[in-house]
Amino acid sequence: MILAVDIGNTNIVLGVYRQRTLLHHFRISTARSSTVDEYGVLIHNLFSMSGLSLKEVEGVIISSVVPPLVQVIVEMCNKYIGKEPLLVGPGIKTGLNLRYENPREVGADRIVNAVAAIEQYKCPLVVVDFGTATTFDCIDAGANYLGGAIVPGLGISTEALYQRASKLPRIELEKPKKVIGRNTVHAMQAGIIFGYAGQVEGIVRRIKLEMNATELKVISTGGLAPLIAGETDCIDEVNPLLTLEGLRIVYERNK
Repeated sequence: MILAVDIGNTNIVLGVYRQRTLLHHFRISTARSSTVDEYGVLIHNLFSMSGLSLKEVEGVIISSVVPPLVQVIVEMCNKYIGKEPLLVGPGIKTGLNLRYENPREVGADRIVNAVAAIEQYKCPLVVVDFGTATTFDCIDAGANYLGGAIVPGLGISTEALYQRASKLPRIELEKPKKVIGRNTVHAMQAGIIFGYAGQVEGIVRRIKLEMNATELKVISTGGLAPLIAGETDCIDEVNPLLTLEGLRIVYERNK
């Protein structure tokens, strides 16, 4: 079995593969203060509850956008799984042709998303990852990674509104029934959800014009992808496991 670990700012997503089959996947909170042993106990419990054994893990691959947690998870893998993990970063074989000015600046999650998208879909395409930040990654017809856009995520936008406007409450990210809110909570939800959908549509429209690609396929992933994808017709498909698939592919290319 292979363990794929994607360390994000808000969540850590784990996938357990047997060859190309995803057996189980888990989503846990990113806790920067947790220790090696705490993560070890958590991983052990997740495997046990799913009827899996850490002894069967043949290899581990990690992508991370949280540098302080990398060493913690690496030490956890060595101590509790007995494997030195493969880290997505400079020097690793991805098969991705990066046309970025400085390829080292591209986040590991964006790289594995692009790898998986190229493998699963026809180019050209755009991957929209709704995470702590929302990223737009553009791949041309020749499967070259061109770059993209980064905007504050839904959670960041909502929290900023609460913190900077003293009379506005903290709200849940839920779709309101109407765009015209009849109370403050519904008005905020309408502005955030429908406004964010409009932002995505605007950026995708500009990307299509810049790439001169009317047949551009738009794939979304990330925990909040279903919420926004349901409010716009510019997203062709939601693939919540895209990042894990990319990690599996990169692992296979480096075996």
